Amino acid sequence: MEARLLLDLQATLGEGLMWSPSLQRLYFTDIKAPALFELDLGTLAYQRWSMPTLTGWLIERQQGGFIAGLQTGFAEVTLTPSFSVHPFLNPHPANPDMRLNDAKANQLGQIYAGSMHNLQPENAIGRLYRLDPDRTLYTLDTDYHICNGPALSVDLRTLYHTDTLKKTIYRYQIDADGNLSNRQIWKVFTEAEGYPDGMTIDSENCLWVAHWGGGCVSRLAPTGDLLARVQLPASQITNVTFAGPNLDRLVVTSAREGLSAATLTKEPLAGGLFEVLNTGCKGLPAGKFGG
Repeated sequence: MEARLLLDLQATLGEGLMWSPSLQRLYFTDIKAPALFELDLGTLAYQRWSMPTLTGWLIERQQGGFIAGLQTGFAEVTLTPSFSVHPFLNPHPANPDMRLNDAKANQLGQIYAGSMHNLQPENAIGRLYRLDPDRTLYTLDTDYHICNGPALSVDLRTLYHTDTLKKTIYRYQIDADGNLSNRQIWKVFTEAEGYPDGMTIDSENCLWVAHWGGGCVSRLAPTGDLLARVQLPASQITNVTFAGPNLDRLVVTSAREGLSAATLTKEPLAGGLFEVLNTGCKGLPAGKFGG
């Protein structure tokens, strides 16, 4: 396996990867720009929309359109025929420095989404939420620093979720209604590995993890054992997902945020969008929000 550059975007904080099988397009964000992107993986032509505030992710709705996670909370997003953003639920109205950071939808049409303090991530006031199709919001867990990378197992009975600052990936059990229980520490990264960031599951139930500060993506067995690791030409790797018509193209985002001029000279492709070639793996279709 090796990596290649798809787009030299020089994103401040690339994130939020999501492949739409129905639209045959890849979506992702630059949280700090803030901006939203739509990419044709065949031609590499893309569109960019400026967002009204920091934007962590985009998830499709079952009825069409999208839900986005903003600094101001959850919002409906329409891209065509005209672009619009309509916020509808702010989980932290008393603290405008909080923001939604990363999320995934399950097959019940629910969204698991995490929050964090945008300016002081060392404050453990982030929460893990579940947004139901009726737009009721539930707090599932608290005391997170940087909520990241929710990923669902193939049988939808396990949720993996990361506190990036603690270098820890947790594992929860999921019941038939989408409730979480039995949180366990699943894996803790070493200093050399950096910090676990965005994640995705492949069809063999293995977890692919982006390494912030580690310059790589890893494939981990359900036991947590390392199966493969691929280096990329950027140290701050933020998210990873499978894309393409066959869900066999592994796409990776990265960031330039916080890198010194000397480091950027060594990492001119930091903030780029990459593809990891020859993984031999396939992903799973992304869930859609039911509301």
